[in-house]
Amino acid sequence: MYLILTSKPGIYRSQPLSGMRTVDAYDYFFYGEKKAHFAIAELTDDRARVRVIEDGTEIVNDVPCKFFPKFETMQGALNEIRHLTTFGHMETDLRKAAVESQPVLQAAS
Repeated sequence: MYLILTSKPGIYRSQPLSGMRTVDAYDYFFYGEKKAHFAIAELTDDRARVRVIEDGTEIVNDVPCKFFPKFETMQGALNEIRHLTTFGHMETDLRKAAVESQPVLQAAS
């Protein structure tokens, strides 16, 4: 199973915790301005959580993955990202990004 992690520069960032690994990533631009970073994560443990960190305040929430939509395939997740970032004839661009290597983080107890 796969899920989509979204980060919005200056607002919040999402990080996979143990039980998932990032396999693909994309940056979303709207009229040339980067609006979001999407990461596709492979779920290896149904009990996994996603860490969401609010920029500015550094408030941290570890959210169970059960609250995120899941996709059977990586392509299914990518199709959803494309659907979310396409708006008729508006200038949008989805660019493949490097998958950042990340340490395995544990959810807060």
